[in-house]
Amino acid sequence: MANNFGKNWTTNNNNYPLDSKEVERYLSVKPSENQLTLVDKPFYTFMHFGMNTATDREWGAGVEKASDFTIKSINAKQWVDTAKQAGATGVILTCKHHDGFCLWPSEYTDFCVKNSSYNGDIVKEVSDECHRQGMDFGVYLSPWDMHDERYGTDAYNDYFCNQLTELLTNYGEIFEVWFDGAKGSNAKKFEYDWQRYYDLIRKLQPKANIAICGPDIRWVGNEGGKSRKSEYSVVPCALREADRIMALSQQDENQASSLQKYNQMDEDLGSRKILEKNAYLCWFPAEVDVSIRKGWFFHEKDNRNSKSAKKLFKIYLNSVGNNCTLLLNIPPNAQGEIHKKDVKNLEKLGKMINNITQNPIVYQELGELTKDNGFIDFTFNDVRKVNYVVLQEDVANSQRVELFDLYIQKANGKFKRVYKGTVIGAKKIVNLKGKKAKGIRFVIRQSRSTPIIKSVGIYE
Repeated sequence: MANNFGKNWTTNNNNYPLDSKEVERYLSVKPSENQLTLVDKPFYTFMHFGMNTATDREWGAGVEKASDFTIKSINAKQWVDTAKQAGATGVILTCKHHDGFCLWPSEYTDFCVKNSSYNGDIVKEVSDECHRQGMDFGVYLSPWDMHDERYGTDAYNDYFCNQLTELLTNYGEIFEVWFDGAKGSNAKKFEYDWQRYYDLIRKLQPKANIAICGPDIRWVGNEGGKSRKSEYSVVPCALREADRIMALSQQDENQASSLQKYNQMDEDLGSRKILEKNAYLCWFPAEVDVSIRKGWFFHEKDNRNSKSAKKLFKIYLNSVGNNCTLLLNIPPNAQGEIHKKDVKNLEKLGKMINNITQNPIVYQELGELTKDNGFIDFTFNDVRKVNYVVLQEDVANSQRVELFDLYIQKANGKFKRVYKGTVIGAKKIVNLKGKKAKGIRFVIRQSRSTPIIKSVGIYE
């Protein structure tokens, strides 16, 4: 038979061992409690706002004064409202970017809002609004600092930890701490005390994930909203080395657009071929970070480049729908508001995301499969137009599925393959674009031991 339904995980497993000591080693790698929270909250927003907003730059020049921050007010409610309407569950604020200017009245530097024309604490306004609306709040704190004279000395590590302590003790619960690997090519050579930073976060905010130059969430490798065909969460531990991440990150102000186009990443990070060569493995899921605009900070000239809801939705399917999290940047302007064009596109995005699961045909929670589940049929009462199939593994038991196929059953009873997939992980969203079917057949061709499928949802 052309479709070869008999060739599945219960029979030949695509000629790979279903169970072995090596497979057991892969399956021993599981997410932490913090990392598991990403399964239910895979979409959150970035808000790049600060000195660069006031000076209309992407990166600072290192010569700014606190008085150059001329913004006098922000509309934190509108910021959080917009993120919420887009379907996001949290906001990460750039509390200090590379220019070194702090959006809170820090006790450890004069280069902050308390010495500008801004009367208040921007971090507090945004975090308070997030907590008020039931949204998560996270912090971005740039390790590279153009302004502070201590940068490049051991005293800077003390300063950085003091700032981290302020952010992690004065603004409620923090869900993510985002460490940027970007550093100018002419910056002083300096070794950050990463482990000290991590230990401090674990102590002060034990529920926070540490992202990018951190051990919990990895950078997908580009800023264009792209992900790999097979996005694995079980990967070699070497990928967590902060110095390696920094080497791949932005080196100058003008590189942002090239990182959107250039895929700075190896395609295969976690296949058996890769894992068998690495003694040390870890759970390190990918985060797709991308801006709604051409740059990370707001620039009036970029209004025409605001990504449409259709483009944002494609990015959502390619990230959240491909075993990644999505960190979508929404930069407020110098008037302290998110531009109306961005707001409109984000509202549409929220509706499109909501529509994925609005009309269920079938929803089943399967759990651990059995030997008679080489393929699973979902039969409908009549012919339906299938738009989306949403698959989820129970990743608390690691990542298992390596190859799968989806077939529609046509009105005449015959099966036609409509999707050939690889990994599933936390979530796989397959867009079938309204294909007519009287049923769906789900065939797992290859797995690391017995698949554990959290749920299958089929929607029209």
